[in-house]
Amino acid sequence: MAFVTRQFLRSLSSSSSASASVKKIIVKHVRVIGGGLMGAGIAQVAAASGHTVVLVDQTEDILAKSKKKKFAENPKAGDEFVEKTLSSISTCTDAASVVHSTDLVVEDLKVKNELFQRLDKFAAEHTIFASNTSSLQITSIANATTRQDRFAGLHFFNPVPLMKLVEVIKTPMTSQKTFESLVDLSKALGKHPVSCKDTPGFIVNRLLVPYLIETIRMHERGDASKEDIDTAVKLGAGYPMGPFELLDYVGLDTTKFILDGWHEMDAKNPLFQPSTSLNKLVAEKKLGKKTGEGYYKYKRCTASLASGRSFVSVL
Repeated sequence: MAFVTRQFLRSLSSSSSASASVKKIIVKHVRVIGGGLMGAGIAQVAAASGHTVVLVDQTEDILAKSKKKKFAENPKAGDEFVEKTLSSISTCTDAASVVHSTDLVVEDLKVKNELFQRLDKFAAEHTIFASNTSSLQITSIANATTRQDRFAGLHFFNPVPLMKLVEVIKTPMTSQKTFESLVDLSKALGKHPVSCKDTPGFIVNRLLVPYLIETIRMHERGDASKEDIDTAVKLGAGYPMGPFELLDYVGLDTTKFILDGWHEMDAKNPLFQPSTSLNKLVAEKKLGKKTGEGYYKYKRCTASLASGRSFVSVL
C-alpha cells in the first residue's frame, strides 16, 4: 500500500536497445531492490514475462528466502515454469553495482532521498527511477535526484502475480517519454496500467483508505459490530472481503503508516484523522493475519500470497 513498512528499496531497472532518437525506452532488464513481499512479486512477474532480473537486498539470507519461498509458492506454477522463471533471476547485495547500465529503478525505502541520491550518481543517464509507494509524494522524492524528468510512480498491488492493476504516476516534471515507457513496461508485465496525477494515495488507496478508516470509526461509535459490517459489505455491496477482513489481510501497521503520512501532509482533512482503536492494536503488535491477531484472531500467523484478493499493495 504503498503503505511503506519495510526499510528496503525496491528498484526496477531496464536497458534500452533503441537509439536516442526513438521516443520510448524499451525495458529489457529489471533490478528489484528489496526481497520482501512486493519486491519478490515484482521480480517474479518481470522474470516470467521475459525480462532478466537482479534481486537486491541487504543480506544474502533474505535473498535466499525470496527465491525459495516467494516464487515457488505459486500453486498454479508447474515445475517447468518455476525453473524457467528462477533461471532469469540472480541476486546481489550492492544496489549501486546493478544500476550503472540500466534504465529504470522502482524503490521502497524510508530514507528514499539518500538512496536515490546515491543511485543517481551510478545510474546511466537514460535510467528511469520509479517509486512504488502511494504514501509519499513522488515529486518530493524526484527532487532528491538530477533526473526529475525520468522519475515517476509505478504502483503495483498485492499479490503482484495475481493483481492486474498498476498505477502509473506522472509528476509535473515527468517527461512524456518516461511516462509512455512505464505504461509499455506495465503492459509487458501483463498488467493493466492506469494513470493518475501525484495526489496522496493515487486512485485506489485514496478511495480505499478513507473507506477502511470510516469503517473503524463506525465500529468505535458502536453503530454495528465488525462481523455485521463485514457481512453487510460483502452481501450488500458485493465486495469479496469485508473491510475488517481486508484491514487484517493488509496489516494494521501498514494502514496506520499511510494514514499517519497523509495526516502529516494535511492535518485538517477529516478523512486523514488518526484512529484510536487502530493505534491501540498496532501498539500491542496485533497487526492482523501476519501476527495471528488484529481485529480478528487467526490460527495461522501468515497468509499465502494466493490465499485471497486484496485491493491494496503491501510494501
